[in-house]
Amino acid sequence: MSVRGIRGAIQIDRDDATLMRDAVVELMTGIMGANSLTAEDLISVLFTCTPDLTSDFPAASARAMGLGHIPLICAVEMAVPESLPRTIRVLVHANTSLSHKDVSHIYLRGATVLRKDLAQ
Repeated sequence: MSVRGIRGAIQIDRDDATLMRDAVVELMTGIMGANSLTAEDLISVLFTCTPDLTSDFPAASARAMGLGHIPLICAVEMAVPESLPRTIRVLVHANTSLSHKDVSHIYLRGATVLRKDLAQ
């Protein structure tokens, strides 16, 4: 097994704690499913949000979906002019037998424009 970094992002329609919770669950479920990961495979998870998202912490949503024993942290994404608004990004560190090229990075909803080469 190797440690791999797995990226992902999702955009929500407005700053709302329920929308954020649903989006984080969708994103994390997608990443874990696409890479055949269980919670035991996760090492740590770093979430970032664009500065326009302040209704809740993405880590709170991850804890609510059963990932509370995993080290989770949130940060604010850089406020780059004309960047994609209302976006939650994630970097998952996980133990996996997948090679770098076989890892599936998940970009959902409006965030598909961030990495068209990786979007599902």
